[in-house]
Amino acid sequence: MNHRQISPITLVIALLPLLLLILLFEMLPAAAMILNSFRSDDGTAFTLQQYVTATTNPFYVKAITNSLLISFYSSTVGIAASLLLAYAIARSSDTTRNTVLTISNMTSNFAGLPLAFAYIILLGNNGVITILLKTWGWSVFEGFDLYSWTGLALVYVYFQVPLGALLLYPSFYGIHEQWKEAASLLGAGRFSFWRRIALPILLPGIAGTFTILFANAMGAYATAYALVGGNYNLLAIRIGALVAGNVVTRPALGCALAVLLGAMMVLAMWANEMFMRRVRRDLQ
Repeated sequence: MNHRQISPITLVIALLPLLLLILLFEMLPAAAMILNSFRSDDGTAFTLQQYVTATTNPFYVKAITNSLLISFYSSTVGIAASLLLAYAIARSSDTTRNTVLTISNMTSNFAGLPLAFAYIILLGNNGVITILLKTWGWSVFEGFDLYSWTGLALVYVYFQVPLGALLLYPSFYGIHEQWKEAASLLGAGRFSFWRRIALPILLPGIAGTFTILFANAMGAYATAYALVGGNYNLLAIRIGALVAGNVVTRPALGCALAVLLGAMMVLAMWANEMFMRRVRRDLQ
């Protein structure tokens, strides 16, 4: 069969819409953000003061710390629950698998303001479930505050689990039943099989999924803002307040915090890549 070779000019023309999209909506805004992060508050001079403020002011350091903690916690809990759900998906029948995947796909995209309002309606101070449990005399959620760190972490875990399951379940298809039978014939138990054979195979997918969940939590804004507003100090909320706040705006400082946020995500992906290179080298 003869294949016509595509000329470079035709290829460039075909890719031009994508290149323009990347340039106009990714590269130019990122370049403007980085440039503005080195400006003074009045925009008349270039300075490093915004980065000094972002990394030394206790208020903004606390925002960075809180974002890192809640992202790590929700990603850890999410990856643990996602592993169990992904294993169940891989072991289920085609009908059940398709149903669960459809539900997981919908719930993973159900985030932002609708998710926050749904939790407020269900588990808020006057939520449906909260009032019903009080009426029935059950103290299941006694002491639980949806508008605290615990409630925010619960909401984060909600949209982390289905996303993690969608990313992880294909990895379980790399574990063949013949390997289990061979390991059993050689005297390996179920625990030994999963620790020595299955887990190293799943480890690249687990590490990559954890990085995606971590970045997903670090960049979450609408859900956290609708749920806790300014009551909980998060990096994404601080950036939004500095850029488009109702009282005082400091766009240059907001740009500096946004650059730091992007740098932390890049650092997490770099650490994941270094870890995965070591895992692949050990498996060879």
